[in-house]
Amino acid sequence: MYPYLKKKFVIPAVAAGFLFIGSSFKDDFFEIAKQIEIFTTLFKAVNTNYVDETNPGDLMDKGIKSMLGSLDPYTVYFNEQDVVNFKINNTGEYTGIGAMIARKKDRLIVREPYKNYPADKAGLKAGDEIIQIGDVLIADFKDDASQLLKGTKNTKIKIKYLRQGKINTTELILDEVDIKSVPFYGKIDDKTGYIVLAHFSRKAATEVKDALEKLKTEGATQIVLDLRGNPGGLLNEAIDICNLFVPKNEVIVTTKSRIEKHNNTYKTTKEPVDTQIPLAILVNGRSASASEIVSGALQDLDRAVVLGSRSFGKGLVQRTVELTYGTQLKVTISRYYTPSGRCIQALDYTHKDKNGIAQKTDSKNFNAFKTRKGRTVYDGGGVLPDIELEEAKMSAITTALMKNDGIFDYATSYYYKNPNLGDKIPTITDTDYTAFKHYLKANKFTFDTETELALKNTLAAAKTEEIDETIAIEYKQLLSALEKSETTLLDKNQKEIKGLIQEELIKRYQYQEGLYQFYIKNNSEIKKAVNVLNNQTEYKTILKM
Repeated sequence: MYPYLKKKFVIPAVAAGFLFIGSSFKDDFFEIAKQIEIFTTLFKAVNTNYVDETNPGDLMDKGIKSMLGSLDPYTVYFNEQDVVNFKINNTGEYTGIGAMIARKKDRLIVREPYKNYPADKAGLKAGDEIIQIGDVLIADFKDDASQLLKGTKNTKIKIKYLRQGKINTTELILDEVDIKSVPFYGKIDDKTGYIVLAHFSRKAATEVKDALEKLKTEGATQIVLDLRGNPGGLLNEAIDICNLFVPKNEVIVTTKSRIEKHNNTYKTTKEPVDTQIPLAILVNGRSASASEIVSGALQDLDRAVVLGSRSFGKGLVQRTVELTYGTQLKVTISRYYTPSGRCIQALDYTHKDKNGIAQKTDSKNFNAFKTRKGRTVYDGGGVLPDIELEEAKMSAITTALMKNDGIFDYATSYYYKNPNLGDKIPTITDTDYTAFKHYLKANKFTFDTETELALKNTLAAAKTEEIDETIAIEYKQLLSALEKSETTLLDKNQKEIKGLIQEELIKRYQYQEGLYQFYIKNNSEIKKAVNVLNNQTEYKTILKM
């Protein structure tokens, strides 16, 4: 083709493309402007005419969050206070009491005090229920009560708390709190280093690097990286952590979106620490997002053996957008893809069922991909380990116990009945386990499994339709059968549940550090990771080295 003809025909085609984009944008802009105008007039009408006095801020906050709730759980609006919390989660630094606090209905529960921080120094323990902060009664305070425990350094806060039925008082002195991304590292044996990565805050890569280099100087020639329970965090930290083990200019993750500017390829940018040291990575069903980038990328690059159970499956990328009056929007902008080209997103939020629940990708529809050396890996449902471990999976009955605090509450009761264990490792005997089951029954613990909830919902619907008397006998029979089944499952999964009770108790007596010290000597998943590293023939066979 002659050059001038080629030029002549290409330019109109490009121009047509711009016309199409411009027209589409105008159509969208008109529709957006129209809907904003409808919403504005509605919002004014409600606030002007509603029978009771309204709070415009609360109405708008709930309206925005309900709207975004129809998308995915990661696209969220942050009001001014939410922004403060979001920054704390990303930096790991704040001024406060140094404890994990949870709100349960009208109760504010201390989940875990961190060693040598204000809550610990003031004598607070896991299981304490804070009932009053200063002059504020928690039962009457409907906002986020944990905000009452934050402020400037050295601020003194008086609190009342309930412990084992008795009201106590103490004074908290706020201090700077630095939550480590790497809460623990150490030697498992003479040659195996162990690094726990709990989350991906802004210091994650630096902390992992420091731990890795320190372990190497202490003689570690192989590493176990523990990502179990790590919910993720900052993308760049995941890339930098991969960079510790792979060369510069290696592709770690790509992001793809319908918006061109959000399509990116992220490569390593620094010189690595060690590209040869044998590496085993532990994951489970609560390892998500950035954890899956690290484990998935190093698996795709045949740089590490991954052990455990299938990871959570969050393959969506978010960015924050600054809004007016100090508010923010965190919005899903793209999907991420590991080096082999797989997206490990498990739930499809664009196709929900009639109840608005996102559907999991059917394993029959997973697509196969190849690692650098030709191993087969799959998309669609988290990172599948090279070696699956049954003990890394959690049974439904155990999940219910953890979700509804059956194990947590029993550990609190046990701790106060056995206050003097000190540095001794608590062991859960058969007698203790029988006491645990009696505790659940005495406290009318509800498992709220999917089956149990479905049965309760059926009775609720029957009452609404006034047919509950007709099915009362059958309902009681089903409920009795379900309770027997749950008792059977408690016995069937006794080993798993005993282990979790023991771990919860170790934290009560010896804090997190004690739990990790226990892990490196006793945890079966860590032992299997070490066995793989010690067996270089198996290690190299898995990675096709």
